[in-house]
Amino acid sequence: MASYRVALAGNPNTGKSTLFNALTGLRQHTGNWAGKTVLRAEGQYEFEQQSYTVIDLPGTYSLFSNSTDEEVARDYIIFDKPDVTLVVLDATALERNMNLALQVMEMTSNVVLCINLMDEARRLGISIDAPKLADKLGVPVVKISARSKEGIHELLKVIHQVAAGVLKPTPRAITYSPEIEQKIQEIVPEIKNAFGNAYPSRWIALRLIEGDDSIWNALEKYTSVEDRKDWVLDGQSSLHY
Repeated sequence: MASYRVALAGNPNTGKSTLFNALTGLRQHTGNWAGKTVLRAEGQYEFEQQSYTVIDLPGTYSLFSNSTDEEVARDYIIFDKPDVTLVVLDATALERNMNLALQVMEMTSNVVLCINLMDEARRLGISIDAPKLADKLGVPVVKISARSKEGIHELLKVIHQVAAGVLKPTPRAITYSPEIEQKIQEIVPEIKNAFGNAYPSRWIALRLIEGDDSIWNALEKYTSVEDRKDWVLDGQSSLHY
């Protein structure tokens, strides 16, 4: 029996914890993330004779390392590399939630978007064209209501297809201004020279351009000296921009 890991990401109040409970039932346990006071919840379920471990990441509005919660969620997606990152969105506030989804799509291609609270959306007269959204974004989109378990079987099916490699998402890359794109093209080869294809070089380049120094602390923590090659120079990153 194969075993896959699914990370749940999402803004607070999107029903992420409700979905976690719907997927795992009583097969779950809690603790803290290593070296953090942030709660870590894990649970298990089985589908199509495969075993799945669900990791409920802290609810965040972004992954820009402005808080411990954001760093925990960011580091898990980048360094622990779950088989699927499931981004839970609130159907009644889709535009606001999309910011986090787009960030995750820059970090990993194994993304499924789960639009929750569809019962509330219908009550408010909101309709969402999931196939059109999936076509625009390049990743699977599934509509559910975790409270009533509406759409859960379809969600499990899509997670299974992505985890097993049957369905291969191709997230659409965000295009920035010509100045930023030029800088990205300058930095990416250096990142690949230092780390190969182990990490999302475009995403790391963007963090460097933004001046996010915490990414270096994370890289030092999660990579070996051999993995880093020659990226450190006199105590400062040779890739520091």
